[in-house]
Amino acid sequence: MKQDNKLEVFPLVDEEGNVIGSATRGECHDGSKLLHPVVHLHVFNGKGELYLQKRPLWKDIQPGKWDTAVGGHIDYGETPEKALCREVSEELGITDFVPEPMGKYVFNGLRERELVYVFRTVYDGPVCPSTDELDGGRFWTLEEIKEALGKEVLTPNFEGEFQKFFGEQINR
Repeated sequence: MKQDNKLEVFPLVDEEGNVIGSATRGECHDGSKLLHPVVHLHVFNGKGELYLQKRPLWKDIQPGKWDTAVGGHIDYGETPEKALCREVSEELGITDFVPEPMGKYVFNGLRERELVYVFRTVYDGPVCPSTDELDGGRFWTLEEIKEALGKEVLTPNFEGEFQKFFGEQINR
Protein backbone atom coordinates (compact mmCIF):
# COMPACT_ATOMS: atom_id res chain seq x y z
CA MET A 1 0.00 0.00 0.00
CA LYS A 2 1.19 3.50 -0.81
CA GLN A 3 2.16 5.74 2.11
CA ASP A 4 3.53 9.19 2.85
CA ASN A 5 7.32 9.66 2.75
CA LYS A 6 8.14 9.97 6.46
CA LEU A 7 11.69 11.13 5.60
CA GLU A 8 10.58 14.14 3.52
CA VAL A 9 12.09 17.27 5.13
CA PHE A 10 9.84 20.19 6.04
CA PRO A 11 10.84 23.67 7.20
CA LEU A 12 9.92 24.47 10.79
CA VAL A 13 8.53 27.96 11.34
CA ASP A 14 7.46 30.33 14.06
CA GLU A 15 3.89 31.63 14.15
CA GLU A 16 4.81 34.46 11.76
CA GLY A 17 6.14 32.04 9.15
CA ASN A 18 9.87 32.64 9.69
CA VAL A 19 11.93 29.48 9.08
CA ILE A 20 13.64 28.40 12.31
CA GLY A 21 14.75 24.85 11.51
CA SER A 22 13.81 21.61 9.80
CA ALA A 23 12.32 18.20 10.59
CA THR A 24 11.07 15.17 8.70
CA ARG A 25 7.40 14.50 7.91
CA GLY A 26 7.59 11.62 10.37
CA GLU A 27 8.83 13.93 13.14
CA CYS A 28 6.23 16.61 12.31
CA HIS A 29 3.35 14.11 12.31
CA ASP A 30 4.33 11.96 15.32
CA GLY A 31 2.73 14.08 18.02
CA SER A 32 5.74 16.38 18.49
CA LYS A 33 3.63 19.37 17.39
CA LEU A 34 6.58 20.88 15.48
CA LEU A 35 5.09 23.88 13.64
CA HIS A 36 5.42 23.50 9.85
CA PRO A 37 3.82 25.54 7.03
CA VAL A 38 1.10 24.38 4.65
CA VAL A 39 -1.15 25.92 2.01
CA HIS A 40 -4.89 25.38 1.51
CA LEU A 41 -7.03 26.44 -1.44
CA HIS A 42 -10.83 26.57 -1.31
CA VAL A 43 -12.17 26.19 -4.86
CA PHE A 44 -15.66 27.58 -5.42
CA ASN A 45 -17.49 27.31 -8.73
CA GLY A 46 -19.68 30.03 -10.22
CA LYS A 47 -22.75 28.49 -8.52
CA GLY A 48 -21.17 28.95 -5.07
CA GLU A 49 -20.47 25.25 -4.56
CA LEU A 50 -17.20 24.23 -2.89
CA TYR A 51 -14.90 21.51 -4.22
CA LEU A 52 -13.70 18.98 -1.63
CA GLN A 53 -11.11 16.26 -2.09
CA LYS A 54 -11.41 12.75 -0.67
CA ARG A 55 -8.30 11.74 1.26
CA PRO A 56 -6.96 8.29 0.38
CA LEU A 57 -7.01 5.57 3.04
CA TRP A 58 -3.19 5.38 2.98
CA LYS A 59 -2.69 8.97 4.26
CA ASP A 60 -1.09 9.24 7.71
CA ILE A 61 -3.44 12.06 8.79
CA GLN A 62 -7.28 11.84 8.49
CA PRO A 63 -7.49 8.97 5.95
CA GLY A 64 -10.76 8.55 4.04
CA LYS A 65 -12.27 11.91 5.01
CA TRP A 66 -13.34 14.83 2.82
CA ASP A 67 -11.03 17.83 2.99
CA THR A 68 -10.15 21.23 1.55
CA ALA A 69 -9.85 21.12 -2.26
CA VAL A 70 -6.07 21.49 -2.09
CA GLY A 71 -3.71 21.15 0.84
CA GLY A 72 0.01 20.64 0.87
CA HIS A 73 3.26 21.31 2.64
CA ILE A 74 5.47 24.24 1.72
CA ASP A 75 8.95 23.10 0.65
CA TYR A 76 12.20 24.78 1.66
CA GLY A 77 12.73 28.01 -0.23
CA GLU A 78 9.14 28.17 -1.48
CA THR A 79 6.78 31.05 -0.90
CA PRO A 80 3.22 30.12 0.06
CA GLU A 81 2.08 31.31 -3.39
CA LYS A 82 4.62 29.13 -5.23
CA ALA A 83 3.75 26.10 -3.06
CA LEU A 84 0.06 26.74 -3.74
CA CYS A 85 0.56 26.76 -7.52
CA ARG A 86 2.60 23.53 -7.32
CA GLU A 87 0.06 21.75 -5.11
CA VAL A 88 -2.98 22.87 -7.14
CA SER A 89 -1.34 21.60 -10.34
CA GLU A 90 -0.31 18.29 -8.70
CA GLU A 91 -3.61 17.60 -6.92
CA LEU A 92 -6.27 18.99 -9.29
CA GLY A 93 -4.48 19.63 -12.59
CA ILE A 94 -5.43 23.32 -12.45
CA THR A 95 -2.88 25.88 -13.62
CA ASP A 96 -5.05 28.87 -14.63
CA PHE A 97 -6.56 30.17 -11.41
CA VAL A 98 -6.32 33.41 -9.46
CA PRO A 99 -5.73 32.82 -5.74
CA GLU A 100 -7.14 35.28 -3.22
CA PRO A 101 -5.32 35.24 0.14
CA MET A 102 -7.73 34.82 3.08
CA GLY A 103 -5.26 34.79 5.98
CA LYS A 104 -3.22 32.38 8.06
CA TYR A 105 -3.67 30.61 11.37
CA VAL A 106 -2.13 27.86 13.50
CA PHE A 107 -3.94 24.52 13.37
CA ASN A 108 -3.44 22.21 16.34
CA GLY A 109 -4.36 18.66 15.41
CA LEU A 110 -4.07 15.51 17.50
CA ARG A 111 -0.62 14.67 16.08
CA GLU A 112 0.51 17.79 14.26
CA ARG A 113 0.68 21.57 14.35
CA GLU A 114 0.58 23.58 11.11
CA LEU A 115 0.84 27.21 10.08
CA VAL A 116 -1.91 27.26 7.45
CA TYR A 117 -1.90 29.84 4.65
CA VAL A 118 -5.49 29.98 3.35
CA PHE A 119 -6.52 31.00 -0.17
CA ARG A 120 -9.73 30.87 -2.17
CA THR A 121 -10.58 31.03 -5.85
CA VAL A 122 -13.60 30.84 -8.13
CA TYR A 123 -13.00 28.33 -10.92
CA ASP A 124 -15.35 26.83 -13.49
CA GLY A 125 -12.84 24.96 -15.66
CA PRO A 126 -12.03 21.25 -15.68
CA VAL A 127 -10.89 19.63 -12.43
CA CYS A 128 -8.75 16.50 -12.81
CA PRO A 129 -8.03 15.06 -9.36
CA SER A 130 -4.73 13.20 -9.10
CA THR A 131 -5.21 9.45 -8.91
CA ASP A 132 -1.84 9.22 -7.10
CA GLU A 133 -2.63 11.68 -4.32
CA LEU A 134 -6.45 11.67 -3.94
CA ASP A 135 -9.46 9.36 -3.89
CA GLY A 136 -11.33 11.81 -6.11
CA GLY A 137 -13.39 14.84 -5.27
CA ARG A 138 -16.53 16.76 -6.14
CA PHE A 139 -18.32 20.07 -5.69
CA TRP A 140 -20.54 20.24 -2.60
CA THR A 141 -23.39 22.66 -1.98
CA LEU A 142 -23.09 24.75 1.17
CA GLU A 143 -26.17 22.89 2.47
CA GLU A 144 -24.40 19.52 1.99
CA ILE A 145 -21.38 20.82 3.89
CA LYS A 146 -23.59 22.15 6.68
CA GLU A 147 -25.27 18.71 6.94
CA ALA A 148 -21.89 16.91 7.14
CA LEU A 149 -20.39 19.14 9.85
CA GLY A 150 -19.64 17.24 13.07
CA LYS A 151 -20.42 13.81 11.59
CA GLU A 152 -16.85 12.49 11.06
CA VAL A 153 -17.25 12.87 7.28
CA LEU A 154 -15.06 15.98 6.95
CA THR A 155 -11.60 16.52 8.42
CA PRO A 156 -11.56 18.55 11.66
CA ASN A 157 -9.09 20.91 9.99
CA PHE A 158 -11.52 21.60 7.13
CA GLU A 159 -14.47 22.03 9.50
CA GLY A 160 -12.67 24.58 11.66
CA GLU A 161 -11.22 26.45 8.72
CA PHE A 162 -14.52 26.52 6.84
CA GLN A 163 -16.34 27.92 9.89
CA LYS A 164 -13.57 30.49 10.47
CA PHE A 165 -13.38 31.83 6.91
CA PHE A 166 -16.79 31.03 5.37
CA GLY A 167 -19.14 30.42 8.30
CA GLU A 168 -21.28 33.45 7.55
CA GLN A 169 -22.17 31.88 4.18
CA ILE A 170 -23.81 28.84 5.82
CA ASN A 171 -25.48 30.80 8.59
CA ARG A 172 -27.57 32.92 6.24
